[in-house]
Amino acid sequence: MKKTAASKKSAAADRASTTEEAPAARKSAAAKKTATAKKSPAKKTATVKKAPAKKAPAKKAPAKKASAKKAAPLKRQAPAKKPAVVPKKATAPVKGVAPAKTVAPKPPRGESRTALVRRARRINRELAEVYPYAHPELDFENPFQLVVATVLSAQTTDLRVNQTTPALFAKYPTPEDLAAAVPEEVEEILRPTGFFRAKTKSVIGLSKALTEDFGGEVPGRLEDLVKLPGVGRKTAFVVLGNAFGRPGITVDTHFQRLVRRWRWTEETDPDKIEAAVGALFPKSDWTDLSHHVIWHGRRICHARKPACGACPIAPLCPAYGEGETDPEKAKKLLKYEKGGFPGQRLKPPQAYLDAGGKPAPPLGAG
Repeated sequence: MKKTAASKKSAAADRASTTEEAPAARKSAAAKKTATAKKSPAKKTATVKKAPAKKAPAKKAPAKKASAKKAAPLKRQAPAKKPAVVPKKATAPVKGVAPAKTVAPKPPRGESRTALVRRARRINRELAEVYPYAHPELDFENPFQLVVATVLSAQTTDLRVNQTTPALFAKYPTPEDLAAAVPEEVEEILRPTGFFRAKTKSVIGLSKALTEDFGGEVPGRLEDLVKLPGVGRKTAFVVLGNAFGRPGITVDTHFQRLVRRWRWTEETDPDKIEAAVGALFPKSDWTDLSHHVIWHGRRICHARKPACGACPIAPLCPAYGEGETDPEKAKKLLKYEKGGFPGQRLKPPQAYLDAGGKPAPPLGAG
């Protein structure tokens, strides 16, 4: 009986411990489940978050391609639409690009008409101080000699003409004499000037016209001079300005080159250049202006390599820098009296000699 009671007590104790352990076990199981539940959503959430991250670039990429495709046609269509729809807005922000297409051309360098006139006249004043002795560089003693010498100066230098005409005028001093000359004999004299056959025909023809139509005298009117064989506006203005004292602009190759380099005009036709430049100056300045520009073109502002570093009007020149800018090197490019060399006339005016100019040597000398 005692054993049975003891066994009952031990059984009861076992039940109690089992009863106490069960809730603990349940709690631990629940805790494990909770931990597992907490961990598993985290993994799922991470997985979900990563998935959009991978898909996002795929969605953005097509958007970029689409925008790129849309932008391309807009760029092609823009130039066609801007002038037609909003020309003023298109030209305002960008200077120097759109205005050339939609706006009328402006004065050179954006200058106003007044500024261009002032700059041009100042250049002429500066050149007048540099070349106070400027004169026609053809030797002549009367209008007949000047018109013949000017015709002969085409396609050659004034120096070569000056070296050739002494023999011509010694043999044929008047229009009547030259009109009756034997062409072959005249050709032989004029051979050094080049194109001597065409020039012989011109000087004999103009001598006959002077003899028959003007009594052997050179006319003093432009409309009469241009009727003579071989005489154009350039030759006519040389004669009018230097033999008769009547203003005129001589548009030779040097004059054309410099006025375009200085941006006085953009014209290329000699008659249009004459009109454009003439409008910048009073008529009384035209003859001296021609001398100043031509002298500067022959001595300093050369065609291929201008002596920019020795140029007195460099601050006024929009083309400064096209040539040699180093002063010492530029001095070596100077020609004629500016470089210490003889001029082009065998018999220059006294003012030129007084200024330090040297007369040119005769043909065959040196």
